[in-house]
Amino acid sequence: MALMATQALAQARTLDTVLERGRLVCGVNNGLPGFGYLDSDGRWTGFDIDYCRALAAAVLGDPEAVEFVPLTAAERFIALQTGEIDVLIRNATWTLTRDTDLGLNFAPTTFFDGQGFMVRKDLGVVDIEDLAGASICVTSGTTTELNLADTMRARGLPFTPVVFEEIDTVYRAYEQGRCDAVTSDKSQLAGRRAVMADPDAHVILDATISKEPLGPVVRHGDDQWFDIVSWVVYATFFAEEKGITSANVESFETADPEIERFLGRTGGMGAMLGLTDDWAVKVIKAVGNYGEIFDRNLGPLGLPRGLNRQWTDGGLLYAMPFR
Repeated sequence: MALMATQALAQARTLDTVLERGRLVCGVNNGLPGFGYLDSDGRWTGFDIDYCRALAAAVLGDPEAVEFVPLTAAERFIALQTGEIDVLIRNATWTLTRDTDLGLNFAPTTFFDGQGFMVRKDLGVVDIEDLAGASICVTSGTTTELNLADTMRARGLPFTPVVFEEIDTVYRAYEQGRCDAVTSDKSQLAGRRAVMADPDAHVILDATISKEPLGPVVRHGDDQWFDIVSWVVYATFFAEEKGITSANVESFETADPEIERFLGRTGGMGAMLGLTDDWAVKVIKAVGNYGEIFDRNLGPLGLPRGLNRQWTDGGLLYAMPFR
């Protein structure tokens, strides 16, 4: 029944719904600095937040025409399935079961991550084996929880999970000493460590126990909306690859036919998505290319580009051709 409802909602054409409403409804995290965070001034900031704004810029021509809906890990997929949100951009890992059983589609990965552990430095923990018998805080309803159980079982290491639904509760419990360690995506660990009372008192272990491809998620059945979300992501990749930035996108000079098509000067490709031909220009002007988005939000956390470098630089970012 849930899948049938999802398909019916998708067939309603999300683009038309967003245009008629005049704003994009984006499901996000509100407690993860660097990715999705509501600051003390009531301003939404973060890597994922910028992708919500990028999508709003492409579709509505206004990066501020977004309603941000904060969701817990347990709520996020249900909110998308039931149509409460138009798109989920909330550090969600792409897995086979989520891609099939939930009636959802994952757009291109925007951040390649991996799960790790954070501990207090004074415990002297250096690897996973040192966590034998430890209590470990983790968020419920996540791949993180499943990966933790698999990893400790495979290594024959006893441990006590300390499970909470809310991300804030997880890290509050860890800081209060209610668990010996906390586990999540390494990017999340870095973001939460940055806002702790004494960040230098905590260390993220070198070990990485999983692959965590994170990116936007949409409902099955609406191919047009899936295409739009996907190509907005590719636009940020392509712009960085070609040296197109928020500062030069409107005046970029080129003889490259592909860049001309990307900038909407030839080809009429916007109409193929149901958008204006200059949709990609609006995206890059609003939020910048991938490198700008990364540096603005994740640079302050000290996160290296790693796998999130361009394919031309040994990374995994690869835009499909604008042809």
